[in-house]
Amino acid sequence: MNTASRCGFVALVGRPNVGKSTLSNALIGAKASIVSRKAQTTRHRIHGVLTQGADQFIFVDTPGFQTRHGGAMNRMMNRVVTQALAEVDVVVHVVEAGKWSAGDAAVVPLLPRQRPVILAVNKVDTLKDKNSLFAYVTRLTGQFPYAAVVPVSAARSVQLDVLTQEVAQHLPEAEHLFEADAFTDRPVRFLAAELIREKIFRLVGDELPYGCTVVIEQWDENETGVRVAACVVIEREGHRPILLGAGGQHMKRIATEARQDMVKLLDKPVFLDVYVKVRKGWSGRDATLRELGYD
Repeated sequence: MNTASRCGFVALVGRPNVGKSTLSNALIGAKASIVSRKAQTTRHRIHGVLTQGADQFIFVDTPGFQTRHGGAMNRMMNRVVTQALAEVDVVVHVVEAGKWSAGDAAVVPLLPRQRPVILAVNKVDTLKDKNSLFAYVTRLTGQFPYAAVVPVSAARSVQLDVLTQEVAQHLPEAEHLFEADAFTDRPVRFLAAELIREKIFRLVGDELPYGCTVVIEQWDENETGVRVAACVVIEREGHRPILLGAGGQHMKRIATEARQDMVKLLDKPVFLDVYVKVRKGWSGRDATLRELGYD
């Protein structure tokens, strides 16, 4: 007997830093979303694709819902979250085991009542008192009628198969939208820019405010390799020395580590040139955000 194919969009939502991007990457088995310990790492809606037999999951990794700061950038990211919640078939609300903040509470009113919402309690491997998990989950399920609760560890791939089984039950019967070996709908140029931004956040995220983005200005690809020219856009001239570091060492490390990841992504040699431009106040203007590729 043939099993009907199922395919649907699954939003991963939650406050910043609960591990949504790590969970998305772990579920699809590839790096579609960049990861760092800093808030605002994910700024776009990114689709990660997982095909398991007759089931195809299109995971929508969203920015963390912003409550602490205003501005055009945060308004844009919150708009991405609310749009995703309105358009998907299933929602996975990601929380951090044993922790609950005002940021978590702000997400609950956004959760749709007309679609299944699964609670993924992430980072259970870091919970010192495992006996406290029951009380924690009971408190959360009293606030929203979740379709299921699944404790997971995205970093250690604990119970991810259980999570996908729960999600699969709610996928609509439909033809698959992507080839079985696809892992994202984002083009490689987008992924390359994100890899550079990830290295910036990881290396100078504490010193450099979040007013930086990356634009791929040249992409020449042939059978021998890829030549990439990338521009890091910053808001103030004073950010340039922070980004470059003494003797340009920060930028050299950023470019080297990003190039290494691009080689893994593309499976061919990469020649990467990274430079810096100042565009004052770019993150505070809606028109400039759209021009730089933000939804």
